[in-house]
Amino acid sequence: MSLTQRIVSAMVLGLLIGGSMNLLFAGEILSQGLETWITKYLIDGLFDTVGQIFVNSLKLMVVPLVFVSLLCGMASLGGGSRMGLLAGKTLCLYLVTTAVAISLALSFALILGPGNDINLAEASEFAASEAPPFKTTLINIFPSNPVAAMAEGQVLQVIVFALLIGLASSKSGDAGRRLLDFFDDLNKVIMETVMLLMVLAPYGIFCLLVKLFASLGFGVIVSLASYFFTVLLALAAHGVGTYSLLLLWTGLSPWRFFVKMRGPMAFAFSTSSSGATMPVTLKTVNEDLGVDNRVASFTVPLGATINMDGTAIMQGVATVFIAQAYNINLGIEAYLTVILTATLASIGTAAVPGVGLVMLVMVLNQVGLPVEGIGLIIGVDRMLDMCRTAVNVAGDGTISTFVAHSEGFHDREKFNATNL
Repeated sequence: MSLTQRIVSAMVLGLLIGGSMNLLFAGEILSQGLETWITKYLIDGLFDTVGQIFVNSLKLMVVPLVFVSLLCGMASLGGGSRMGLLAGKTLCLYLVTTAVAISLALSFALILGPGNDINLAEASEFAASEAPPFKTTLINIFPSNPVAAMAEGQVLQVIVFALLIGLASSKSGDAGRRLLDFFDDLNKVIMETVMLLMVLAPYGIFCLLVKLFASLGFGVIVSLASYFFTVLLALAAHGVGTYSLLLLWTGLSPWRFFVKMRGPMAFAFSTSSSGATMPVTLKTVNEDLGVDNRVASFTVPLGATINMDGTAIMQGVATVFIAQAYNINLGIEAYLTVILTATLASIGTAAVPGVGLVMLVMVLNQVGLPVEGIGLIIGVDRMLDMCRTAVNVAGDGTISTFVAHSEGFHDREKFNATNL
C-alpha cells in the first residue's frame, strides 16, 4: 500500500473503532470496572499519548520548514518585481477565495435556515478569550525578535523574516550564494526528516481518531443536524465548486488534482491543523502537482497561515445560525460586515485545531450577537473542524497551482503523470 492508502485506511479504522467504543459505553454493555480501565489506560492513555506525540512531532518541523523553504524560494526568485507580483497575486487570491467562501456560507444558511426551529433565550456558556483587534494582528506580523518568533511559533513573523533574509541573500553576491548553498542543503535534510515522520503517520492518525470518536461518538451530530449539514454543504460547494473553477481556468483537471491531494486532505482531516499538515502539503504540491519549489515554498506556508476558507464558512453559517436561534434579524450591512470581518480575521487565525471558535468571537461582536451563542455549536465543532481543515488544505494546493501556472512555474507533465 502507498502512504496515502495507509493514511486513509488508518483514518477509516480509527473512525470505526472509536465509534464502536462509544456505542459500547453508551449501551452500558461493559462492566463499570472494564469501561473505566479502557477509558483510562487505552483511550486517555495509550491512544491519546501516541496521537499527541505524533502531532507534536509534526509541529516540530513547521518553523524550520517555513523559514528555510521560504528563504530559499525568495533567494531563487531574486526578490525583484517578479517576486512582488507573485506575492501580491497569491495574497489577493487567498483573500478573494475566503470572501467567496463566507458569501456562499451566508447564502446557504439564509436559504436553509438551520436555526429557525430553535428558540433559545440562553445558550450554554463558552469560555473563549477575546480575539485581538485587526490593528494588533497587523502590527504583530512584523517581528521585533525573530528568535522569539521562531521559539513561540509565530509563523507570520517567521515568514516576514525569511523573506527579508532571502531578499538580502539574492543581493549579496558571493556571500549570498554561499549562504543559499547551506540553506539548500538544510532544506533537503528537513524534507528527509519529514519523510521519516510520514512513516509513522498512519499510526498517529489512527490513535487520534480512536480517541476523538470514542469520546464524542456520532450521537452529538443528531442534536445539531441542521447546522452540521449546512456547514458540510457549504464546505462541499466551495471545496469542489470554487476550486474546480480556478483549476479549469488553467486548463487542468480538477479530478486529477483532488486525487493527488487526497493524502494531504486526509492528513488535515485527521489532525485538524493546516500547520501540522504543511510538510505533507508542500511535498505533494511540489512533487505531484508540478508546482516549482520556488513558488510552492512561498504559497504553501503563506496559505497554511492565512488561507482559512473552511473556517470562514463555519463563521458565516454559525453567525446566521446564532442570529436565527436568538430571533435576531441581521440587515444587509451586518452581513457585509461579517464577510469583511471573517475575511480579515482569517489572516490572524492560527493553523491549529479549534481556534476558529475563538475568531468567531470577533465576528459575533462586530454584528452585536451574543457570544454565549457559541455554546450552541461547540458540541459538533470538533468534527466540523476536521472537515474545514481539509478544505483549507485543498485551497492551499489550488492557489499554489493557479499561481505557478500563471507565472510559468508549473510542470504540466508532472501534474498529469499517473504516479499515484
